[in-house]
Amino acid sequence: MNREVSKFIKSIEHPTRREDLEIIVPLMEKVSGYKGFVGLKSVCFGNYHYKYESGREGDSVVTAVSPRKTQIVLYIMPGFKQYGALVKKLGKHKKGSSCLYINKLADVDIDVLLKIVERSCRDMKKKYECWE
Repeated sequence: MNREVSKFIKSIEHPTRREDLEIIVPLMEKVSGYKGFVGLKSVCFGNYHYKYESGREGDSVVTAVSPRKTQIVLYIMPGFKQYGALVKKLGKHKKGSSCLYINKLADVDIDVLLKIVERSCRDMKKKYECWE
């Protein structure tokens, strides 16, 4: 974990979210294959370029984790459709189209969470050119 990421994590006021990010960030680095970097209020892993049929294009991150006021958000960019069996085993969570919301790591099975992150990163690498 680089100095910038460590400093970001230490700045998190909520003690449980700070402790959870101290645990999950190095694990996400390992399963994603990317070193974490600080983005907009989050720790991000990898980058990719997208281009829609409409012609709109841009760059985004392969995955990320963000400590919000009321929960931790993990960004699972491909969404959850293909990870349904894993999501059912995850534990207490909520999800949006690409966001996984958890109150604390103790509420979920961390091995299942890491499998979701790992598979989503693998799927992103298959679909897009991804880089550090």
